[in-house]
Amino acid sequence: MGGRTMEFQAKWIRTSEDIGGVCPVFRKGWKTEKKVERATLYLTALGVYEAHLNGKRVGNYVLAPGWTAYDKRLQYQEYDITDLVGKKNELTVTLGKGWFRSPMPGWQDTSDKLQRMGRPGGILGEVHIVYMDGSEEVIVTDQSWIWGESRIRFSEIYDGEFCDDTFVTKEWNTVKEFEWSKEILIPQEGEEIREQEVVTAKSVFRTPAGEMVVDFGQEITGYVEFTVDAHAGDRIHILHGEVLDAEGNFYNANYRSAKAEINYICSEGTQTWHPALTFFGFRYLLLDEFPGEATPEQFRGIAVYSNIRKTGEIRTSDPALNQLISNIFWGQRGNFLDVPTDCPQRDERLGWTGDAQVFTKTASYNFDVERFFTKWLHDLAADQMENGAVGHVVPDYLVGGNASAAWADAATICPWQIYQTYGNPQILKDQFASMKKWVDYVTNHTTTPYLWTGGEHFGDWLGLDAPQGSYKGSSREDFIASAFYAHSTELVIKAGRVIGEDVKTYEALHEKIVETFRNTYPEYGTQTEHILAVQFGLAEDCQKTADALAQMIRNDGCQMRTGFVGTPYILHVLSNYGYTDLAYTLLCRKEYPSWLYAVGKGATTIWEHWDGIMENGEFWSTDMNSFNHYAYGSVADWIYEQAAGIRVVEEHPGFEKAWIQPKPGDQLEWLGASIETRHGKISSRWTHTDGAIRYEIVTPVPAQIVIGKKEYAVGPGSYIFWE
Repeated sequence: MGGRTMEFQAKWIRTSEDIGGVCPVFRKGWKTEKKVERATLYLTALGVYEAHLNGKRVGNYVLAPGWTAYDKRLQYQEYDITDLVGKKNELTVTLGKGWFRSPMPGWQDTSDKLQRMGRPGGILGEVHIVYMDGSEEVIVTDQSWIWGESRIRFSEIYDGEFCDDTFVTKEWNTVKEFEWSKEILIPQEGEEIREQEVVTAKSVFRTPAGEMVVDFGQEITGYVEFTVDAHAGDRIHILHGEVLDAEGNFYNANYRSAKAEINYICSEGTQTWHPALTFFGFRYLLLDEFPGEATPEQFRGIAVYSNIRKTGEIRTSDPALNQLISNIFWGQRGNFLDVPTDCPQRDERLGWTGDAQVFTKTASYNFDVERFFTKWLHDLAADQMENGAVGHVVPDYLVGGNASAAWADAATICPWQIYQTYGNPQILKDQFASMKKWVDYVTNHTTTPYLWTGGEHFGDWLGLDAPQGSYKGSSREDFIASAFYAHSTELVIKAGRVIGEDVKTYEALHEKIVETFRNTYPEYGTQTEHILAVQFGLAEDCQKTADALAQMIRNDGCQMRTGFVGTPYILHVLSNYGYTDLAYTLLCRKEYPSWLYAVGKGATTIWEHWDGIMENGEFWSTDMNSFNHYAYGSVADWIYEQAAGIRVVEEHPGFEKAWIQPKPGDQLEWLGASIETRHGKISSRWTHTDGAIRYEIVTPVPAQIVIGKKEYAVGPGSYIFWE
């Protein structure tokens, strides 16, 4: 899919009357009298669509045309339909609200949201046919098309889908042409959203409350496909949930206002169905209404996410740590559905910039996400305000909020990391203006020159040292903001040097920021403040600051007290300054708070809160308690880079050369990791063997390998070392 940018002759078409929540189906018939050499369908929608030609599904794209900054960028898809064209043809396109018209976000009503909900849905498309005799024909969306109500009686992102399989479209009406921009149209830019893994149901059981529940054993994002033998008119009503409550009953109060339900009216006989125009985040299904006695064989969980290719692997001797790794990969799958979302289940599912930037490195090691992030960062730049501010979410469905440090810094952090992982400077060329605009925004809106003060921020979001009633942690917001101001300025400098831009102004600015920061913040009060001062090179003495951090962690009972800002860097700072053993202690800790605490509670994805399910079995809350929130999964980049020791050499991005410095831990018998790079697979494994450590390293590129205190410059090959 993809290709040249084309100019559509077609007209935007829509229904001629309001049919409420019912999904319309648009139809066009034609005949082909001559032999077809090639036939291509170009199609897009204001909403999400599913197309069929002569009764067969066109393409494998789910929820096309995907989610972009719709006011400025709308993807269209190109399908080869040569094999589907017959002598007599009927093309149908069913249209759902999708991200375009659904009530997003669910927890607030703003004029922007109401405007989006009220705008028209419609489609735009062309069929281009080239005949064997060289002649061509173009069939376009226009007033010759007709529309009717489809059997999908309702579909929406938060509330789910209602299908009446007994419904037959009998009344067809002439479509209405309407005006909508074609200037915003772009060829498919991101990865296609596809059906991916199929997870079979593990069990069907009755809860203590008497509910019939299906358990897939794994939380996924996508939808359930069920097969049922029923009578016409039998009803199915299914609710989705992530966890069971302390008594073992179905629970989904954390979905907040999202109904996340399936309603289905059966036709006669055996039938198989799944939703077509929406998605859910779930592990459990509540069969509120279901014909007959349900069995596991009737249910298939279909994972749906962007067509990203798995490139990373981590394995260890600890089953609990392996489960954590599985949770991280599944969390990424579940939240990389066209945009990097915070969560896939509740009335949110937004592209939060803070979550994306802390996870970008891990994401790019786990899967090939270059194309995925390129598309999303183009949307970030498109939605960036004229003054340079970057919204909390991209696409920006929270219009009007203040730009927050560590969230809006996705504008600089994400493109730099994608460049580092894949080595293609085009991402920096594409985003450089946006990167500069972001730093300039801070420069122009601070109340203190060379710091960022006076803003409104999320702080160290969900920091464990937060005072009672606060979500923001105890780290000073101006401290965090100023630290990220320095970091983003440094990244603009680095990016500019790569692509040959003049960055002297930013070099001078960075020097002033560092000087002012050190004068203003000579002491650090929290774990996160220590971490940022070291990670961003702002401390006068980084080793002394790391020493103080390590002592603070020990004084806290070897516990993290960090949130979204500090957690991604904490283990790196410890390892880089001589405290790898303490880093392993935090990684392998099983008690709350820890990464493995949730594993002990049965998690199959990463939680939003360390104690989403508390030690007493109760829930942290209902208002903000996702059990599939990938941000804390960023710990995987420490495992790749420090435990296994596989790192990019900044001057040789894309792993053109590698730095491999494994750091074993006594808590594990062995650990291995690999990353499939643009130059081949790099792998590193260490094993404790008879009082020594055996290292197995494979590199397809020249590498500096550091084993203990010895350093080796090697060429491509396989190597074994002992320590």
